[in-house]
Amino acid sequence: MLKYRGIGINSVGVSRGLSAWRLKTPSYTVPRLSRFNSTSTQPSASLNWVEYFNLKKQNNRINLASSVITGALGGLLTLNYLGNIEIDVEKPIMGFDPFIVMGGAVVVGSGIGYLLGPFLGTPFFGLLNRASLNQYKIKDQLFLQRIKLKRVDPSSQSFSNPVPDYYGERIYSLNNYKQWLRDCNAFRRKSKEFL
Repeated sequence: MLKYRGIGINSVGVSRGLSAWRLKTPSYTVPRLSRFNSTSTQPSASLNWVEYFNLKKQNNRINLASSVITGALGGLLTLNYLGNIEIDVEKPIMGFDPFIVMGGAVVVGSGIGYLLGPFLGTPFFGLLNRASLNQYKIKDQLFLQRIKLKRVDPSSQSFSNPVPDYYGERIYSLNNYKQWLRDCNAFRRKSKEFL
């Protein structure tokens, strides 16, 4: 018989005393124990920081790829729409040459498509990492709390002393985080010296 926190568990199931006690208190749930000789694999309880940073990098790459794709599609759709409209090339549009206006419209369509990319990339990232998505979100909140706690006050920035990555968007590894902390300390030191 195996003992877990004073609860007797045998190879068949839970002992009689626990099942009778569990019926009296329905809010109590018995923790699941995995057998050591079991072939099933269970996901880890939480992500470590290396896994979190790898997922963060993967999320950024997926969002960037989807932004490039939707930006190209937005530009092509705008170009396709403007190609089917009859425009008199001799008459200016709002005082500008029609080709300049059409080129600007294609650039604007591409920009809007690029901005819509993360709306498609984030759900795709969630589908790829369904098993660890909740743990990733919890770790992301912890990371953002650390960034808020350690980041510098941007009111004392200057051209020669820029703020180091205020939101921590370019931190994708523990080494990047350590370097960011060193940059924040250097910023604080420089801002105190020049005040």
